This record gives sequence, structure tokens and C-alpha cells, in this order.
Amino acid sequence: MTTEIRVPQLPESVADATLVAWHKQPGEAIRRDENLADLETDKVVLEVPAPANGVVRELRVQSGTVVTSGQVLAVIEEGAVAPAAKPVAAPAVPTGAAATAPAAAAPAARAAAATGDGEDARESAKLSPSVRRLVEENQLNPAAIPASGRDGRLTKADVVGFMEKKAAPATAVAAPAPAARAPAPRPPAPAEAGARTEQRVPMTRLRARIAQRLIEAQSSQALLTSFNEVDLTAVQELRARYKERFEKDNGVKLGFMSFFVKAAIAALKRFPVVNASVDGTDIIYHEYYDIGVAVSTERGLMVPVVRDADRKSFAQIEKQVADYARQARDGSIALEDLTGGTFTITNGGVFGSLMSTPIVNAPQSAILGMHKIQERPMVVNGAVAVRPMMYLAVTYDHRIIDGREAVQFLVAIKEALEDPGRMLLGI
Repeated sequence: MTTEIRVPQLPESVADATLVAWHKQPGEAIRRDENLADLETDKVVLEVPAPANGVVRELRVQSGTVVTSGQVLAVIEEGAVAPAAKPVAAPAVPTGAAATAPAAAAPAARAAAATGDGEDARESAKLSPSVRRLVEENQLNPAAIPASGRDGRLTKADVVGFMEKKAAPATAVAAPAPAARAPAPRPPAPAEAGARTEQRVPMTRLRARIAQRLIEAQSSQALLTSFNEVDLTAVQELRARYKERFEKDNGVKLGFMSFFVKAAIAALKRFPVVNASVDGTDIIYHEYYDIGVAVSTERGLMVPVVRDADRKSFAQIEKQVADYARQARDGSIALEDLTGGTFTITNGGVFGSLMSTPIVNAPQSAILGMHKIQERPMVVNGAVAVRPMMYLAVTYDHRIIDGREAVQFLVAIKEALEDPGRMLLGI
């Protein structure tokens, strides 16, 4: 019985996707729920699982093709078994020479070597595209790698760390005698001195989408940025006092992001227009607080959303932000986690940025920019003291948010962070 594998139903906000990789070729066996192909959308990479055990009979589209919901990607024959490879007589090997494996091993053989038995292969089917690619390229057994991801999933960091530990003892192994060592490959010739080279690389769908959204935001909104600075002495003292107990009780570190999320929510409640959005000639006031937290990944910037952040504790916010960051970087984040949001926080300080003007994540009307914490001399109670200071920036849509409201919004965040006990007491 043949079955057509189609593009799954894409979300309403996603018109199409690009087929970026096939994980099976015609004639290869595939298990139920094993990933057949990767589809890249404007936001995430989606997997196309097989509906049943069988053999791949036909691939209908090539890698790099733009596809839409319901389009046929491949055909599999359910219940079929892949034909066994015919034995090939090995050529005679001179005495003392090392026997070598054929240069072009079958993909199925490589997969078997990488995953071992059937149970390990099933574990491999649960991997995200980036992790699976790393496992297959290095012929690793995913079941042998300690996993730190959500629900016991492997992350890219787990695989890289495992490879580093595995490579470390290998350096202590004695090298073979010079006579038996294969000649080292020659490094590529250096570019000619003074050569003017260039390389043309197409944008990924995510990068192209980011570019489109940023241009749309700047062309459709009246963007303006206001700045202030905040003394984080009280927050740092609070973190230092409770960080060990907090991590022990909650299983997550007490970072700065939960303080900024809570401070932003307190300010948004005082100035609800900052939490609003524009729809034509109407202003939509959101009476909930879905806070987007920008995360940098290898593919580009993603903004997962912490839903109903006002109802969450510091620990719940820290856990969710950490989970989202890990999922975004290993490619396993869900599309629904990247949609919506009423306000966004971005932290350029992790990269050393001292000040910036972030661009609003439309259709939202404002975004808060965090920056590097830097010790600076400040006048405190008539005396000069060294304090951990951070510049804050709020970019806002001046069509609905006046300068007075934007400035007072930043001041409200500053006051909440400089006296964090007010956030805990709700005053």
C-alpha cells in the first residue's frame, strides 16, 4: 500500500515553507514517526514524520523547493522492507596492509552505525534537525549522550560537550609510527596577497523575514526612542543573598530577566497604552501581559512569548525563558510559542552593548532594551560612589504613545528595579 507524504497544515500566519533537507532517499527504510524531511518557515524548522513503517519509493520535490500546505512531498510503501544489499567480494589485500571500508557507504549503513540498535534509532527520530545532523555527521549514538533538554531531549550543547569529552582522552593515545601514518592532506593554498574576493550567499527564510518585518515596522510606525539609566545595586544584592536558595528550591538560576519582566509589567499596568497595538484607526488595549523575550540563535533572532507573565512567579518566568532559549537554539521550539505578544524585552547587554535603539516588534507598540551593566561613579546622597549602572531604552510608536507616557514608563521601570521589594509587595 502506497501512502503520499504531504506538507502538514501550516499556521495561518505562514504562507509557505522551504524544504531544506531530506533525511531519507528512495529505497531506504523508514519507521513510523521518524523524520523524513525538514521544512524551514519564516520562524521555525518543522519536521515531517512518517505515518507508518515502510520504504521510501519516491521523492517528489528537491531540497530548496518552496512548498505549501497539502503539497505532496514523497511516496512511501507501507509495510515494505528495504532490499538487502548484495554482498561484494572484497579485493585482495597485500600482507601487512590495512583493510579499508568502501568510500561510499550506504546511508542506511551509516545510520545503523550512528545509532546502533532499533531502540537507539527510535531515540534518534526524536532529535531536532540541528542535533540530528550533528549526531549523524559524527556517527554518534544518541542514547549514549546525557540529555539536559526538556522531557529528556538532547540539545546541541549536550552533543558538543559529549564530543569534546570524547576527543580529550583521544589526544593522549600514542600516535602510530611515522612509517604507517598516512600523509597529511595539504592545506588549501592561501589567497593571493591583495586578492579582492567576495561570496554571495542567499538569506535564510528567517533572516529574510526578519529584514521584512523590520522594514515594515519602520515604514508603518512613527518610532522614537527614549533613554534612562538604572542603578542595579539593590537587584544585585537581592540576587547574591538568595541565589543559592532560589536555585536549590526551583532548579533554575535567579537571573536578571525575571526582575525586568516584573518591572515592565508593573509599568505597563500604570501606562496601558504602552501595552496596546494599532489596528487601522483603532487602538486595541490588551488587558493581559504576554511578554516576548528576544533570543539570539544561529539562524537569527527569535522572540518566544511568556504568556500571562503577570500571573507567573519569578521562578516560573526564569524557567520558561531558559526553556525557550534552549529550544530556540536547538531548533525544537514550537511555532505557537513565537506568535503574539503584547510587549517585548531585548537584552543587547549579553553581547556588550552599552546603548542601542531597538526596533518595535510590530504590531506591538513598544519594546524595552536592556544593556550592559557597567560600574560607574555616581553621586549618591551627596557623595561619589561606584554603582552597577545600566542604560535602558524604550522605542515606541509615537502615533499612540506620547513622549510624556514613554518617559514616565521608563521611570516606573527604573523605580521598580531600584527598589525591588516594591515588586514583591505589589506596591
